[in-house]
Amino acid sequence: MEPRDWQLTDDLAEFLRAAEDFLHSRPALHTVTLTVAEALRTRGPYAHGSEPPRFGVLRDPDGSVRATLLHTPPRPLQLTPLDPEDAAALADRLAEAGHQVPGVWAERETAAAFAAAWQRRTGATAEQSERQRLYQLAELTPPDRTPPGRARVADAADRELLARWYVEFAADTGGRILQDPAEWADSRLAHGGATLWETPDGTPVSLAGQLPESAGQIRVAPVYTPAAQRGHGYAGAVTAEVSGRAAATGAEVLLFTDLANPVSNRLYRRLGYRPVADFATWTFV
Repeated sequence: MEPRDWQLTDDLAEFLRAAEDFLHSRPALHTVTLTVAEALRTRGPYAHGSEPPRFGVLRDPDGSVRATLLHTPPRPLQLTPLDPEDAAALADRLAEAGHQVPGVWAERETAAAFAAAWQRRTGATAEQSERQRLYQLAELTPPDRTPPGRARVADAADRELLARWYVEFAADTGGRILQDPAEWADSRLAHGGATLWETPDGTPVSLAGQLPESAGQIRVAPVYTPAAQRGHGYAGAVTAEVSGRAAATGAEVLLFTDLANPVSNRLYRRLGYRPVADFATWTFV
């Protein structure tokens, strides 16, 4: 086997047999691959995309896995950290296989390296479209002031609201709607993965979601407050509630933020989150 011989497969079980130990070796850094793979395993191959997913592993000469790819089209390719040579080898392998790559999401240097390699190999135009920071909760520090109201786990009566806020969140952050909003709401309701902050009169004003536990981790996502309700501390209150509940299970608690939003980054640091790594999305045209 060549040192940079990427092995591609459409078989999730085969991918997990090869990559599971590697992914669990640094679960925070690999959190998205772990949670997406778990969703594909439990909810089927189209849980995160409209086309069949593809997977890949890169092995060292001794046979141990040193990097992975996971692709759920039409979302960007997801990569674990790579050096530029491994990124270039992957670009060559995917191009030779005729694999369509709309973009890449990875740790910042890896994403840039693959984008450059893909551009060289295919002539595509590569543009950085998003920068994110991964945070891990160290010790929860609740807000100094809690706004009037309370947190409650969303139920079936909130399905329409969750679906609407999913669409609004995507528009607010410049993201694409890659899942039917009602199906997204149903997936969150199924495991109690959406918590609302409501005012004393029962009006929902903010949302903090959470993904199911995976590899000893719970990731908080998304956090959304409609524009008209911002500035009252609702997001901090509901995020603190969800973070504390997740931490009480013994899991590590993670979340991503948009680096273009300094308000949310300051909020999460005040709540006790600490940076782990920066990630980037590049889009190919």
